[in-house]
Amino acid sequence: MINIPSTIRISFRALRVNKMRSALTMLGIIIGVGAVITMLAVGTGARQRIGDQISRMGSNLIMVLPGSTTSGGVRMGAGTQPTLSVGDAEAIQKECPAVLYVAPVLNGVAQAVYGNQNWSTGILGTTANMLYVRDWSLTAGRPFTDEDVRSAAKVCLLGQTVADNLFGSINPVGQIIRIKKVPFTVIGLLEPKGQSPNGQDQDDTIHIPVTTAQKKIFGTQFPGMIRTIMVKAKSAEDLAAAERQINELLRQRHRIGQRQDDDFTVRNLTQMMQTAEQSTKVMTLLLGAIASVSLLVGGIGIMNIMLVSVTERTREIGIRMAIGAKTWDIRLQFIIEALILSMIGGVAGIVIGITSSEIVSLLFGWSTIVSPLSIILSFGFSGFVGIFFGFYPAYKASLLDPIEALRYE
Repeated sequence: MINIPSTIRISFRALRVNKMRSALTMLGIIIGVGAVITMLAVGTGARQRIGDQISRMGSNLIMVLPGSTTSGGVRMGAGTQPTLSVGDAEAIQKECPAVLYVAPVLNGVAQAVYGNQNWSTGILGTTANMLYVRDWSLTAGRPFTDEDVRSAAKVCLLGQTVADNLFGSINPVGQIIRIKKVPFTVIGLLEPKGQSPNGQDQDDTIHIPVTTAQKKIFGTQFPGMIRTIMVKAKSAEDLAAAERQINELLRQRHRIGQRQDDDFTVRNLTQMMQTAEQSTKVMTLLLGAIASVSLLVGGIGIMNIMLVSVTERTREIGIRMAIGAKTWDIRLQFIIEALILSMIGGVAGIVIGITSSEIVSLLFGWSTIVSPLSIILSFGFSGFVGIFFGFYPAYKASLLDPIEALRYE
């Protein structure tokens, strides 16, 4: 019967005899495990960041943009021709079954003034539905009402960045600010959302009723004209149906013939973000696979050193066989030695990987997340590498002839 505790003690003793060689042998495993953990932490952090951006943007989002103009044969791109109206937004809300909420948008940039403080920010003319479309709540005050929109009331909601720059520590709700010399009453404060996927500060904004934006701030070239329409589908499964219904409805409303191009563009923002998240997931797996190559290199290093060790310890193997050691005793001893090297290297690699992830986060400002699964996988893989690459030297040692081994010099 194989005495495993005794075999483990013999293996540790053999490794302690050549401490420097054992340390250098473990170095490949240490670097491999550390690299796997660090790369997966960077990739997981990137995925988490994109997921947070998707949740901050809102879920199941569709954006409808106006058409393009052509001047001198040059197409100017989407958004250069005013083809959308508040009526289009209202029709989408009423006639598209897959749509949950719709918010028309007329936006621009203007200077906001409070006392001796001023701030240039984005002004968003919209309706109360915008908060539902973007999954945006208030930290103080109240949202718009339908009456505010109908009467073109001079009320506004402030983003956190605007509130900080205009009011500092003062509660802005109930205060009066001026936008293009027009007085507005602050009725609410939007919850902070942070940066958008393209890096813009989503909190640097002021929401006002769309009718107020049309009549008192930006004006409109055509009655009821807006710049974009934000749409929230009922669910992720309804996104495709919502896109189709919006396309069909707007083509009908704009009297577009079968062979004519659309004078609007429908974009699925959620799908675009999910595609980016999927790409990041693939990149994370790729980084992990590349880092795993160093583990294989470390395993080959273990096999090479173990083969050298078998050659150096041929006489010792012969003596053990002569006093009764079985084939599996010899084989198990070398397998355990390889396993110990890889496991100790794995533990050291985990420490280095976690430390490296923190250093990367501090130096480059990247979001890194070390998941327990990545630690378990990398540690388990290092153990597998030790057994796999230690088996051949162990097998070779167990096949030595005792008499020839005893004669070996």
